[in-house]
Amino acid sequence: MYVDRCSRIDVEAVPTCRSPALCGRLVGPTGGAADMPTPPAYLVIAADLRAAILSGELPAGAKLPSESGLMRQYDVSRTVAKWAIAVLKGEGIVEGRAGSGVYVRDTTRLVRHARGRDARSADGPTSPFARDAADAGQQGTWEHDSRHEKADERIAAWRGVEPGAPVMRTSYRFLADGEPTQLSVSYEPLAVTEGTPVEWPEDGSVKGVVARMDTIGVRVDEVVECVSLRSATAEEVEALNLPARTFVHTIERTYTAGGTPVETADIVLPGGRYELVYRLPID
Repeated sequence: MYVDRCSRIDVEAVPTCRSPALCGRLVGPTGGAADMPTPPAYLVIAADLRAAILSGELPAGAKLPSESGLMRQYDVSRTVAKWAIAVLKGEGIVEGRAGSGVYVRDTTRLVRHARGRDARSADGPTSPFARDAADAGQQGTWEHDSRHEKADERIAAWRGVEPGAPVMRTSYRFLADGEPTQLSVSYEPLAVTEGTPVEWPEDGSVKGVVARMDTIGVRVDEVVECVSLRSATAEEVEALNLPARTFVHTIERTYTAGGTPVETADIVLPGGRYELVYRLPID
């Protein structure tokens, strides 16, 4: 039976803010929220700078405050100031120029429209990622590796199959104009696809889970996406060219047909390189 993974909530201890100025702004003058964990100071500074960039207060080409300036403004150490800027560099929205400082980049984010992104076979074979990149005026490419594996306990629980059941595992690294923007690992039950033209996800001309399943008569009728935020792993830092201390969006996605999961995927997105848009109908 299918297990809804979105019902699970993982809570990690977050270091509390040690700057009086930052803590006062985060928890309020009454201290009513003092028992609640507050974000690390470097993330607060990064959020302030990001907001100034997104609002246009710091336009493309503008120079960010120096590390010394951030230290004075927020009453933090140089290390904290460095981490704050490193977060924005990892998101791809600022860049360092040797001997000059850090500047706002002129960049275009890819937009991931969750609703309507999954074209059926009649709508064409284009990959959803390729459409995202094209809409942003960029060229989307990807690297992939598919192999037969046995479902471990985690994947079995997620998919509602027995541990050891055969699955197709495909890992991806997606790039926009050559810059890595997304990682994904997907699993499809070979009980559904084995021996069909879509057994190997990247071998055929039709791309995208919904369109591929349509070609073998499996009509996907629901997709569930569970979005969260966490620290990037060492492997993700290397694959996405991120700074050592940064956060990523994660999406646990499941496609179902008649209540049966036919594909599940772990997706990793650097927040500054991708914008997530969810448009939901009101019943």
